[in-house]
Amino acid sequence: MITPEPHDLADLVRDLHADGTPWLPAGSGSRLHWGPPVRDTTMVVSTQRLNRILDHAIGDFTVTVEAGTPLRDLQQALHRENQWLTIDWPWGSDADGNGAGTVGGLVARGLAGGLRQRYLGVRDQLIGIGLLRADGVAARAGGKVVKNVAGYDLMRLFTGSWGSLGLITEVTLRTSPQPPERRGLLLQGELKPLDELRRWLLRSSLTPELIDWWSPAVAAQAGADPQHALLLGLASVSDAALRAQCLEIRTRGEQLGLRGQPLDPERLEALRAVALGRPEPDGWLLRLGTLPAQTSALLAERVLRDLPVVLGAGSGLGDSWAPAQLPAYRVEELRRCCVSRGGVLTVLQQPAGCHVPAWDDVPSRPLIETVKTQFDPKQQLARGRLPGVRDPLQR
Repeated sequence: MITPEPHDLADLVRDLHADGTPWLPAGSGSRLHWGPPVRDTTMVVSTQRLNRILDHAIGDFTVTVEAGTPLRDLQQALHRENQWLTIDWPWGSDADGNGAGTVGGLVARGLAGGLRQRYLGVRDQLIGIGLLRADGVAARAGGKVVKNVAGYDLMRLFTGSWGSLGLITEVTLRTSPQPPERRGLLLQGELKPLDELRRWLLRSSLTPELIDWWSPAVAAQAGADPQHALLLGLASVSDAALRAQCLEIRTRGEQLGLRGQPLDPERLEALRAVALGRPEPDGWLLRLGTLPAQTSALLAERVLRDLPVVLGAGSGLGDSWAPAQLPAYRVEELRRCCVSRGGVLTVLQQPAGCHVPAWDDVPSRPLIETVKTQFDPKQQLARGRLPGVRDPLQR
């Protein structure tokens, strides 16, 4: 992995373009093994030396950072000003954000956790971006730029692009005040009443930070009964308001025959750390997606028996992980279950020797390939790793 100095980066990319050399954009390189394998790549170009916080407009609640800035360092800097990025630590990080990777990597993957229930996803926090095109030309969008380059919404294009369109060098993000009070609830019982509570919550005026489904395996890992559960996190400026909300939700749950366990902020964070998890080095890590109304039906599927699953009750997006002994045909069966419910499955990590496609073709494949050709005409960047396009060379 090459980590060029900031002033050398553009020249390096221009030289790679002139030679037609395949290469892969990277941050810290902590999750380069996620997704489909990259073909023909002999060079990984890292932004680790682009690690400065360029501007923090405290009163405007925005921050501009270089892409190689560790996410943990940025959150710590914001915390000193009583602010934060309303974004989960990436899956596999420690509870304090150790191993979370860089801000640029977070944007390039575009994956969000349970906090998107209230704060939406990564791309919704992004208001400006700087990048190097495949030919080494610098481009910017958002922020103070009125019109995006070439008419493209570059921020949305590059969020979740997996390094296939260019190298992210700088981002501007929204920040938020730190909520002074937090509380949580863990509700357990049968799937049907839990789903009824989920639907009531989403229709109510309450605005939890997260509403996450837990499979029995996750509940057991957290020391609770091995039953399906809903983990709720709530935040407010008033502890009295939080107590009233928790009481209202718990009372509603008890009317449905559910057991509710109140959680103080420390216990809530400890349980959320369980959901961050750590896959075995040679195990499976799967990104699940389904229509929100189908989440309980997906959790009831036989293929998910005994698997740890954390699934956003409002977004329908979540994760599942398993040891290497899980047969590949069960992963394919789970993908069919997700697709039949209007969703998708992405294989982020799989055991050595398995060849399950990270993702299948989506209906918009022709459009995706056209955009790719516009940004990377020599097809140098992240060969074989274009989201929504199955690599034809993959078995």
